[in-house]
Amino acid sequence: MHPPKSPVVANPWTALRQFTDARIALGRAGVSLPTAAHLAFQLDHARARDAVHLALDVPRLAQALNTALDRPSAPCVTLHSAAANRTVYLQRPDLGRRLDGASVRTLNALRAVPQKSSPRPYDLAFVVIDGLSALAITQNAVPFLAGLQHRIAAENWSVAPVCIAAQGRVALGDEVGELLGAKAVVVLIGERPGLSSPDSMGLYLTWMPRVGLLDASRNCISNVRPAGLSLDEAACKLHFLLAQAHQRQLSGVSLKDETGDGPGRPDRIKASQPTFLL
Repeated sequence: MHPPKSPVVANPWTALRQFTDARIALGRAGVSLPTAAHLAFQLDHARARDAVHLALDVPRLAQALNTALDRPSAPCVTLHSAAANRTVYLQRPDLGRRLDGASVRTLNALRAVPQKSSPRPYDLAFVVIDGLSALAITQNAVPFLAGLQHRIAAENWSVAPVCIAAQGRVALGDEVGELLGAKAVVVLIGERPGLSSPDSMGLYLTWMPRVGLLDASRNCISNVRPAGLSLDEAACKLHFLLAQAHQRQLSGVSLKDETGDGPGRPDRIKASQPTFLL
């Protein structure tokens, strides 16, 4: 006796699904999606929604960063945006771009500690922000910064205490960097979840950060996660951009990522291949 024929009509592009997480070649059952594809969509949609609403465990993250970075003299500083809670944060993006009063006072007190005779005593500051996916920060921030620390150790840069900010947007890093007195600030933030990427972290670099800068002043490295741009590749790209930012004293559209992307050679620099944008 022959087994019953499947009601699902296969798509001729089915073989291409091995190359992408995009929803292609799902087939059909009559004029509808197959049940398995429909349920998979609902599951991924739920994961994306959960990532947006998941709260960042700031004390636990601070403890993990303090341990991984081994900087007892400069423990993590916890901050908060002007958005009082998640509901306000989602409805008022502008409030997520500025610090609340208590955080401003915290950074002013930290800045008051004598450093160097310079208006920008720190060469580099890191700001870790929950953004739209605390899951991305929870999973990726600690191993990424631990790996990056080894790459930048030879640069002899003065690094500010790592700041962790809740309910923040990318531009919050500009205010933090300005108040700390950092020449460059790097923001690690949870990106807007996709249906196949609820754990994607973004990196944003700004030279001479200050309140009011536009997106054109920042460099972005996106989709940092094990299933996307690996932590090691992202650290390589960021190290290159940081070194160039310090050398050329700029960031944003004038600073291009020229790191090689050949397989197995994340540190290769395409020095002889000019970018078509220049």
